[in-house]
Amino acid sequence: MTESSPPRAAGRPGHRGGRTDGTDRGEGTGLPSPGFAYGAQTWREIAHLLANLPLGLAGFTYVSVWLYAGALLSLTVVGLPILALGLLGARQFGKLERARARVLLSLPVEEPSPIRGRAHGGFLPWLWAGLKDPVGWRTVLYSLIRLPWGVLTFTLTLVSLVVAWPVLGWTARALTHGDRAMVRGLLSPSDELERRIAELESGRGAVADTAAADLRRIERDLHDGAQARLVALAMDLGLAREKLPEDPEAAAKMVDEAHGEVKTALRELRDLARGIHPAILTDRGLGPALSHLAARCTVPVTVTTDLPHRPAPAIEGIAYFTASELLQNISKHSHAHHATLDIWQTGDRLMLHVTDDGTGGAHPDNGTGLTGLTERLHAVDGLLALDSPPGGPTSVTAELPWRDRPAD
Repeated sequence: MTESSPPRAAGRPGHRGGRTDGTDRGEGTGLPSPGFAYGAQTWREIAHLLANLPLGLAGFTYVSVWLYAGALLSLTVVGLPILALGLLGARQFGKLERARARVLLSLPVEEPSPIRGRAHGGFLPWLWAGLKDPVGWRTVLYSLIRLPWGVLTFTLTLVSLVVAWPVLGWTARALTHGDRAMVRGLLSPSDELERRIAELESGRGAVADTAAADLRRIERDLHDGAQARLVALAMDLGLAREKLPEDPEAAAKMVDEAHGEVKTALRELRDLARGIHPAILTDRGLGPALSHLAARCTVPVTVTTDLPHRPAPAIEGIAYFTASELLQNISKHSHAHHATLDIWQTGDRLMLHVTDDGTGGAHPDNGTGLTGLTERLHAVDGLLALDSPPGGPTSVTAELPWRDRPAD
């Protein structure tokens, strides 16, 4: 009988046992654990704590003098501008503190958005934007509470540095966690707010670009279509008037041709107006308007409408033109035999769902107008979801915010 060696202890995948070099990371912080032999991070934390007192004193002095002077002078015309300028200075102090936290505390903190006053609005809009700046006021609060905190952290760190060396690392870590919490709570930008600002800026740009493109399209259609036809019509009528005394039959023939041109021009103008805002949508609402769109589609479309009442005109128009674009894509690209269009309200959202049994493979980058639709929907807090695997079927869902129609 051979003696078997004792079995190895099973380890978790990726676990490296027996690590004793002190490089394990702290739970959830990404920072090295403190120890008796202090590393570079611990010394940076100690430096941060020792700098709390002078910086806290400077920030408290600045805010106190500025608030006192601004409050007294607010009875005059120069008080409010002083308060606004003081908030700009407080922003700079907050910028310094965020940089210090990034360098010494290894705290990833982003810079907030700049003050957003109305462009070319003059002095009063700038003053109002400065006075209501939440970043500046949060920095003021931060500066006021930093002085007592700075006194406490400076004292404890200095005492531990001299007489409590063995526990200095743990003391510094505990105190800097308080610093991190204050920086996150008072100096960090709101992630949700910053995301919302970025979305609104992007949406505003998309709306402006879309409006400019629509205006150019209308101008081009008028210039190349109805306008050119009406100019030719005026010339023909002028020639007919000249021929009328000497050749009435030729003049009558030219008038008949001009009558036909008038009908064609009217039809072009109606088509152009339908592209701007169709009369059936204004008069009867989304249900009949979408049924009219489906009747013009080259693929048979089943329309289902379940709306308690009409939404706001802006939402109604976007839903209509979204459905129009999607049905045009089906006509041009899908090779489908049947399609469905469903629209309904759920909670505070308007849902539009279009499907077809075509060949699929639709993608926003294929030049089918889906990118423009997505941007237009995002501009009003809407969404566009596309599911179009190769071979089909294709399913597109548009989601819009529901806003009730204002009372007449």
